[in-house]
Parts: sequence; structure tokens; C-alpha cells
Amino acid sequence: MRVLFTINPEKSFFPYMVPLAWALRTAGHEVRVASQPGFADVITQAGLTAVPLGRDRDPFRLLRMADPSLIAEARQGMPAPWDAAEDPEKATWDHLLEGYGLATATFQEENFPIVAGLVEFARHWEPDLVIWEPFSCAGAIAAKACGAAHARIMWGIDVFGVAREHFLRLKAQQPADRQADPLADWLGAYARKYGGEFTEDMVTGHFTVDQFPRSLQLEAVGLDYERMQYIPYNGSATVPKWLWQTPDRPRVALTMGFSATRAFDGYTINTQDVLDSLADLDIEVVATIADSEKEKLHRIPDNARLLPFVPLHALAPTCSAVIHHAGPGTLATVARYGVPHLSLHYHFDQPLFARKLTEHGAGLDLHTGVATGQAVRDQVVRLLEEPAFALRASDLRDEIDALPTPNQFVPRLEELTACHRLR
Repeated sequence: MRVLFTINPEKSFFPYMVPLAWALRTAGHEVRVASQPGFADVITQAGLTAVPLGRDRDPFRLLRMADPSLIAEARQGMPAPWDAAEDPEKATWDHLLEGYGLATATFQEENFPIVAGLVEFARHWEPDLVIWEPFSCAGAIAAKACGAAHARIMWGIDVFGVAREHFLRLKAQQPADRQADPLADWLGAYARKYGGEFTEDMVTGHFTVDQFPRSLQLEAVGLDYERMQYIPYNGSATVPKWLWQTPDRPRVALTMGFSATRAFDGYTINTQDVLDSLADLDIEVVATIADSEKEKLHRIPDNARLLPFVPLHALAPTCSAVIHHAGPGTLATVARYGVPHLSLHYHFDQPLFARKLTEHGAGLDLHTGVATGQAVRDQVVRLLEEPAFALRASDLRDEIDALPTPNQFVPRLEELTACHRLR
């Protein structure tokens, strides 16, 4: 069959697609990945075939040009309604309706550059299945236009599906003249343009490919979640020689992800304070610190090794604990290896992931607003000294290992595609 992946040009989301795309390729299926032209090199670097469409549009570059201070506001995450998935008090009609108005405007801005080209390509190539990430609504529009089955592929907690569930429930309770739906109106306009009508699958897919175990995920009632293992993909990477050796004392990794410096205005913790707080512990600290953040440091403790990048799937198995920002890819990689976590979370779905990890018993968490050096030190000591954390982290690893790998998942995709495609 032919499978078309669609993605907004965001390097943080693409790694969630690569292993499944290659599983489909090695099973003999044709795969294409569509995005803006400037993202083609990222796609082809992964050995996949790119379909450059439309024109390039980088919302963070535009924000910097307009007002650099807006970047700090942007890192608070997408506007409502997604916060209703975390905070039940925000699951009100007025809040969600306003939120969907704001979110729809954002979707329009991000998807407009490629919609027409994507539909044109889909009608030409005739994919059997379109797989799109939650911000790439153009994928659902193209699938509707060409009659393909289509699915969301998650790169985090499904705040989108849960918020939509709240919205539809509350919408049904409103008088007819108040049952507005900005997202359905926008998607429906495109559906009608290409000869169809809006259906709810344009919001949440015919089904959802979820790469997180149920214990770490939120689910919307009535949606079909199809789970597979998250397999780390870090792009081009090499294993440094020092990683060949077994550490002679507990190794603790520290990473705050790429987006903090690539898209936003830096880390949300005081890195110097954290490193200093760990300096007198009998541990080895391996910190992946962006050069721009390393320049802010006044000293590097003797027990710390600082590098701009180490492939986490090579580093994590050698660690006794990992300190991270609760970014989904980082968290999922560490979880694969049964290592306890300390989540220093800040925004969007990070607090949800961190809370679920702590509830599971596989780690501890601190909001970055209270993540002082001393607080981080206290939590790290607990992770290293209390065996329960390692045991629960091992349980989480076993839950992940029980899920199908991308290669094992391909036959299920074939079945679902046959059920949902219209031709």
C-alpha cells in the first residue's frame, strides 16, 4: 500500500514518525513524507522520500522578527482548549469555545502553506493511508479529498482528543444558536471545497497511533487508540568512546531537550545551581548542554561532563537516574531502559507526563519554578538510594516491551487501512 506522512516543519515531532515509516518501507510499502520545502533535508537525512510542498513558514522566526519577548509567551504552550485536558475546572463551554477559536486560527496559519499542494499530491499519488501529527491538520484534509484512511500519530499526551471530548459533550448541551464549532467550520470548508463534508475523524483521525503505554497516557472516550512501542530516533549520531566503558560510580544524566534553545529563549532551570548542588555527590554527571547555555556557566564541577549532544538511547542504559524536562521523546527513551526519572517540567503536556511518572512510582518531579539546586539534589539522592524507584521503572519498561514494535504493528495498520479507506 501507499502511505503518506504529513508533518509541520518541527524537528521535535519528526522523530516520532521515522521508525514507523521505516517499518512500513521494510515491509514493502511505499512511503512519502510531505512538509514545507525547508524541511526536506531533515526528511531525507532519515533516508525517507520527501515531498516538498507550498512555501516555508517558521512561526518562531516570525515571532522573533515581530517581538522577541513573544517567544517567552509562546513557550507557555498552545492556547486553550488543551489545558482543559489537565484542569477539569477549565472544561467549561465558554473557555473551550474561546480556546478553539484561538487554536483554529493557529492551525490555519501553520497549515495554509501546504494544504493546496498536499491535496494535489494526494489526488495524484492516491495514498491508501495518511498519517499526520496533531498539528498537521492538512493531512486530514488531504485524506478526505482523496478517500484515504487516515490516522493521527501522537508525540505526547492526547490533550487534543480529551479536550475535544469535553468540547463535544458541552456543545450538545447548548441551545442550537450557541453550538458554534470553529475547528469544524474551518475543516468543513476545506472538505466541501474538495467535494466532501466535515466528519469528526478530520479532528482525531479514523484511529490514533499512540507510542506511550496506557499508564502514561490520557484517552478520550470513543477514540480508537492503537499502541506500539516508541523507538528512539536521534538523527545523525555517534557513540563517544567514553560510553564504551561501564561507569565506576552512579551516572546521572541531565538534559533539558533541544526546543528550549532552538525554538524558545533558553532553559527554565538555573543550570549552574543544579550542577553545583550535585558537585559533592559521589556520582558522574553527564549533562547535554547547548553551547548557548554553556556560555552562561561560571564553573564546571569536577564530577560533571558537559557535551552539546549525546544520543540518549546510548546514554540512558548506562545511567542510574536521568534528570530531564519531561519532553515526550526524552521521557519515552529513558522509560525504555528502566531508569528512574526526575522530571523538571514547565509547560504544555510536560506537567501531565511528570505527574503520571510520579504516580506510577518510576520517578519524581518538580516544576521548574521550584527546582532549586537543593531541591534537585534532594530528589536525586532519593532516586539513587530508594530501591522502589528502580523497581517501578523496571515495571514501566516491561509495560513498554509488551507493546508491538513498529515492525510488528504494520499488519495492524494494513487491517485498519482496509477498513477505513473509501476506494
